[in-house]
Amino acid sequence: MNNSWRKLGRIFDPSAHPRSSKLITHASNPVPIRQAGNIYRILYSGRDSENRSSIGEVELDIFSGEIIRLNPGPIFEHGPQGSFFADGVSLGNLYEVNSKRYIPFMGWQNSPNSHWRGDIGRLRLHEDGSLSLDSAQPFLAADSTDPISLSYPWVLPRKAGGYEMWYGSTLAWDAGNGEMLHVIHRATSLDGNSWQRHGLAIPYGLGIAQAFSRPTVIPSAWGGLEMWFSYRSGQGTPYRIGYASSGDGNNWDSWPDKSGIDVSPAGWDSEMIEYPFVFDHDGDRFLIYNGNGFGKTGFGLAILEK
Repeated sequence: MNNSWRKLGRIFDPSAHPRSSKLITHASNPVPIRQAGNIYRILYSGRDSENRSSIGEVELDIFSGEIIRLNPGPIFEHGPQGSFFADGVSLGNLYEVNSKRYIPFMGWQNSPNSHWRGDIGRLRLHEDGSLSLDSAQPFLAADSTDPISLSYPWVLPRKAGGYEMWYGSTLAWDAGNGEMLHVIHRATSLDGNSWQRHGLAIPYGLGIAQAFSRPTVIPSAWGGLEMWFSYRSGQGTPYRIGYASSGDGNNWDSWPDKSGIDVSPAGWDSEMIEYPFVFDHDGDRFLIYNGNGFGKTGFGLAILEK
């Protein structure tokens, strides 16, 4: 296991670019989609004055940070009142089923006089780059396996056929130490559309790692799978990025403090680091992640040292 990341710096600061009223602040949960060479289209969640998140986009050179194109408005907005994504959309990753491209997402609900909660839906990514809602109903909602709230899906096709998904599930809003118990569950699918839930995937520990978010999973060089995730310990420390590995995608070993990346001594990512997205580019492995304020300061890039 070699998890030593070298930070390349912040590549997008949303506060430096005026955007529409739906994207006043934040650039959370970045999803990089390669266009050509070092140019990536990066989708992200920005917020309006009521903290409702919609999807924005920026096209940039991931190494120089040069912005090729910045869309000032959202390409997909949070839903109407009463919908499962009425108060926000947080993207997972891009996957393909029968030549159709999908991005699963967490839909936020913040109903009056009750705790926020989430369900998991899916967007279609079309050839022209636009996004549309695949269904007005979530494809994963609360049930006996996920009794309270769901979050941050990541779908991975398997070489042997079928698909696996890892996602967040709330088991308690307060585990007794003032922090929620929000863990990572696993589901499988033969067709990429209908899912069977299998429950807990990543071990957790109260006071160590008990509030997980946004798993990012990628095949390893040794034939298994590697996962990076953000987590909180329950002892008051803001988000950090953790690491886990698995030989089969079902049984995982977790090392929350062995991700190889931590907060910086000062600057945009000095208080917290979270919402990782790991991807390979021209033989190297990269990590896009958020910093302070749950993505309010934008996102940066790191490269895995060889």
